Amino acid sequence: MSETVIEVGDRHIREINEEIQEACKTGKPIRVVDTLSRHNLGVGLPDGADITFEGSVGYYCGGLNTGSSLKIERNSGWALGEGMAKGHITVGGRAGMSCGAAMIGGTIHVKGDTGPRCGVAMKGGNIVVEGKIGYQSGFMAHAGKIIALGGAGDSCADALWEGEVWVAGEVDSLGVDVNVIEPTAEEVAEVDAILEPLGLVDPSRNWRKMVSGQRLWYFEARDASAWLMI
Repeated sequence: MSETVIEVGDRHIREINEEIQEACKTGKPIRVVDTLSRHNLGVGLPDGADITFEGSVGYYCGGLNTGSSLKIERNSGWALGEGMAKGHITVGGRAGMSCGAAMIGGTIHVKGDTGPRCGVAMKGGNIVVEGKIGYQSGFMAHAGKIIALGGAGDSCADALWEGEVWVAGEVDSLGVDVNVIEPTAEEVAEVDAILEPLGLVDPSRNWRKMVSGQRLWYFEARDASAWLMI
């Protein structure tokens, strides 16, 4: 099947996104070229579209995705896939701050590192990072899994709700109210089921599973020792 090519350059972002939305209706693969790290590309994409972004993109690419499959060949800026409901986003390089913020479903796969607060306030879905996740990743994650294969930065998994952060590799420091637990074989199998389609299963990994200590769920406002640490 032939693909539709859309050029970004210095055109207005609204015009580009309208053209992408129209191209999605044809069912053909879409290649977006000359991206120039522009912001807000591919926002609110529909179910079933297949889109490749040549080069790097700026912030909020793939935000509010409702089922498209996106491939970014190089790097992405802040808030990749923010608020996405389903679909799949792959980044060939590095993702900036707040990757997957407030997402509720789908999978984001970053082949490099991510910046700070990866998965902040996420409500579901999975984020797989082959490199290292940045400072305070998983902050206030309500649900879903962040899976980091190359370690984690400072304040990892700070103030979690019911989200989980899985790390293979070194963790610079833990955040507030984090419990590190030994995962069961069944839980590891669940993670491997996420990694298997990406070709990333490795039974030799020594996982650290991080969950909420639940102290911040119920703390008294007058208990400064609980909340002033944040």
